[in-house]
Amino acid sequence: MLNGPNFMNKSSFFILGKHAVIEAVKNPKRKILRLFLTEESKKAIHRSSPNKNLLKDLKVFFKTKRELDKYSTKENISHQGFVAEIENLEEPSLKEFINGKKELNIACLDEVTDARNIGSIIRSAVSFNIDGIIVKERHFPSESKLMYKSASGCMEYVNIFKVSNINSTLKFLREKNFWVYGFDSSGKKDFVEYKWEGKNILLFGSEGFGISKHTLKYTDYLVKININHKVESLNISNSASIVFHYIKKTKNS
Repeated sequence: MLNGPNFMNKSSFFILGKHAVIEAVKNPKRKILRLFLTEESKKAIHRSSPNKNLLKDLKVFFKTKRELDKYSTKENISHQGFVAEIENLEEPSLKEFINGKKELNIACLDEVTDARNIGSIIRSAVSFNIDGIIVKERHFPSESKLMYKSASGCMEYVNIFKVSNINSTLKFLREKNFWVYGFDSSGKKDFVEYKWEGKNILLFGSEGFGISKHTLKYTDYLVKININHKVESLNISNSASIVFHYIKKTKNS
């Protein structure tokens, strides 16, 4: 089941870290309620955009690094002198996004729950021009400081499609002429043997158990990344980065 645009989610939450906060401030679509900076981090924001005053019209509060520690102590994450209270972006509609497009590569995360991994995958997806990421709404840590920090500002530039059911979403996408590629070490073919043309779903399973058995029924191809046989597997964020980079390379060749 696909969820449409969400215009009602106005809950606020805190993010921290230099890149996460600066890119949020740069994003005109992002609502910044309050910004907490040190004097040094204020200078860094001005240096990041010398021709535009990014702090204009924002509620900015200057704090010491020690005062900002209270926002990061629980998660044990470095705030680097940057903390912001923000609202969620409006959520894009998957149905509307895919309409009329002939070339798409969209990642899909099945039961992936680790905020650091998800943030790293988002960072790689933006870096290598992946068109979006499908996640199960119930498992997506949408207000996680760790995810925003790991994404290093890329949360502002990615299409996150939250759905209530991964399997029904894959079924729908197959009906819309998408090919679903499941990445698993048990795959018979290396993923580089495919051309990656048209509309593709890049399906990655959970950190511990891989793609669930029921979800495997909705894949067209089960593929793998060839690695040293002495190594059992790669971390999911590393796997995704390799795949995203290769697909971008094939598109540019």
